[in-house]
Amino acid sequence: MPASIVPIASRQGVYVVLEAALPLRQSVPVGVVLVDPEQNRGWVRFREEFAGLADPDDAEVLERLEEDARQKIAEYGAEEYLRSLEDSLSHVLRIGERQTVAVDAFSRVLDRLFGEHVEPVAVRPFQTHVPLFSLRAAAGDLGEEMESQAEDWVRAPEGMRLSPDLFVAHVVGRSMEPRIPHGSLNLFRLHPAGSRQGKILLIQRFGSVDETARYTVKRYTSRKVYSGEDQWQHEQIRLEPLNPEFSPWEVGPEDFAVVAEWLRVIE
Repeated sequence: MPASIVPIASRQGVYVVLEAALPLRQSVPVGVVLVDPEQNRGWVRFREEFAGLADPDDAEVLERLEEDARQKIAEYGAEEYLRSLEDSLSHVLRIGERQTVAVDAFSRVLDRLFGEHVEPVAVRPFQTHVPLFSLRAAAGDLGEEMESQAEDWVRAPEGMRLSPDLFVAHVVGRSMEPRIPHGSLNLFRLHPAGSRQGKILLIQRFGSVDETARYTVKRYTSRKVYSGEDQWQHEQIRLEPLNPEFSPWEVGPEDFAVVAEWLRVIE
């Protein structure tokens, strides 16, 4: 995964690297614990295989670390779990110093830290991961006129069925807060089918002077009037923010194009 891609969000995470120091063996990194200090939530990832790193009995214990960590974080909170590690680890399992890291999505940063400190993360496009694009790339590149490479691959939410029309992108700005935080990483689906009414959409605006303002995420609402012969036409289209500090826009059908439907924030 490209290490040069730096999260743009202002959130801060705290992480530690865990090492196994088994008798007569060199110490080896085995996992990462990443904590959201504001919400007292935690994300963990450990090696899946320990057969080549430890004797069978030790390997069996090490392979239960991730499940045990998830259970304790859910029960006691991430900070309490981290403190318990620092207070009670043995000579066999060692914990590194706490480090801070900028975060856009904790699952994405956990993958990056695990790849940097433990072992490479296997990326299986549209099986475990989806591509990260800028909003401009999503609007232009994923159409028919141009082609671009994914800036990164991001782990998809667990249990979600993936397809090639899914991608993630950063949403910058406060107009959709609190549902979509500034700088957060978000999952989208290209070319949404069916009614747009009430959906949150990635919009490309035409005629914008500032290139950076051409792409926006807003809730779509419209009012139609009957024009005869079973035809309906838009009387009003509004692109609405969720944050009441911002004003909606009234636009015509020729003023914008729908690029994708917003699905969820990537945690």
